[in-house]
Amino acid sequence: MSNDQDRTVRRLTALEHSASTSRVLNLLSIHRKFPDDPSLVSSPFFNNRLLDRALILKHRLRPHEMGYFRTARSTATKVLIPIDATDLKFGAQSFFVGQIDFDRITEPVFGEDLKVTGQDRRTLELIDAMPSLDPFLLREHLRTNHIEPSKLYFGISESDIQRMFAFVREEILALVVLSAGGSSTAHFEAGRFVEKLLSSAPDGGFLPLKDTLKLSQAEYSEGVFSWRGFLYYKWCLSDLRPLITETLSEIAILQGRGPRSPEAAAYVPEARTRILNGIVGFAGNVDRLLGVYDHAYAGLTRDGDPARFREFLLGAPAMFAALGEQLGAVQHVTSFWRYRFPRGRPRVISHEELMDLFLDFEDCVNAGDAESAAPQLQAAS
Repeated sequence: MSNDQDRTVRRLTALEHSASTSRVLNLLSIHRKFPDDPSLVSSPFFNNRLLDRALILKHRLRPHEMGYFRTARSTATKVLIPIDATDLKFGAQSFFVGQIDFDRITEPVFGEDLKVTGQDRRTLELIDAMPSLDPFLLREHLRTNHIEPSKLYFGISESDIQRMFAFVREEILALVVLSAGGSSTAHFEAGRFVEKLLSSAPDGGFLPLKDTLKLSQAEYSEGVFSWRGFLYYKWCLSDLRPLITETLSEIAILQGRGPRSPEAAAYVPEARTRILNGIVGFAGNVDRLLGVYDHAYAGLTRDGDPARFREFLLGAPAMFAALGEQLGAVQHVTSFWRYRFPRGRPRVISHEELMDLFLDFEDCVNAGDAESAAPQLQAAS
C-alpha cells in the first residue's frame, strides 16, 4: 500500500468532518460513535478489523493515477487505512479497489481476507461497482447480495446533516404541529425531532409514531431508516437542481477545439443527445418516486390516514435502488462536469477529450438505465 501524501489524505481530519455522504464511507467514525454497540461486533461491515475501521471514498482519478488500471475510468474506489486510528493527523496508507497490483499490495496487510474468494474482497468489489456511497442504496445493494452489516454503518455524514437540517425541519413540521396540537413551540420541537430522525442511533426517531402506525419495534426501526432515506434523497435533489440546470445547458452547447477524428465527429453529437435525455429522464424518475413519499406523508398529516404512510415506510427500501442509482448518475455527471469546468473559467476541451468525457457519462447513464425504474414507478403509483 502507498503512504499517500496527496491533499485529501494529509487532511484526513477535514475529510472526516466535511465530506459528503455519497462520497465517503467513514467506518472509523461509526466505531467512535458507538464503541460498545454489540451489533458492530456481531455484524461488522468487514471481517478484517483494519478494513472495518477504514475510510472509503469515491475518488476522481488524477492524470498520474490513470495508469493504475487496465481500463480507462474517471473515478475509483479508494480505501484509506489510518496509520493511527486515534489521531488522523498521522495520515493513512491507501490503495484502489481493482488496481493492477491489487493482490500484491494487499496480501501482506490483509492476508486471506482480501483473496478473491473472501467476503471482504467481494464486499469491496460490490462497493466499487456502485456509482456512489449513498448509504441507503449501499445497504440495499449489499442486502440483495446477502451481506447485511449493522444498520449503524449506514448513516448520513455530519456535514450533510448540518446542511439538510433546516430543509428536513420544514418537511416534518406538519407532523410535529399535528402531534403538538399547534403548539407555539412547534419549530423547537421539530428541531429536536430532526436531530433524532437524522441520527444513526438505532432508537432515533419519533416514538409516538410507532404507536400511531402500529409498528413493531423491528418495523419501527426499519421505517425510521426508510424515512430518513427519502428525506435525504429529497434534500439531495433539491440541492442539486440548480447544478442540473447549469450542467445540461453547458453540455448542450460545448464544442471541442482543434483537430477532430472521424470517430469523434460521428460520436459526440449523438452521445450529447443521449446524455441530455438520460439526465432529464433520471431527474424526472427521482421526482416521481419522491412524489410517492409526498403522497404517503400527506395521508398521515393531511388526510388522517396513517395506514398509507405505514405501508409506504415498510415498502420504501424496494425503491432505494432506483432512487440511489439514478440520483447517483446525475450527481456524478454534474459534479464531474463542474470539477472539469469550474464556474467563471473558459470551457476549453479538445474533441478527443470531449469524446472521452461523454463516453464516461454514457457509461454512468447506462448503469442507471432509466428503463429499470419503470417497474418501481408503476408499483409505487
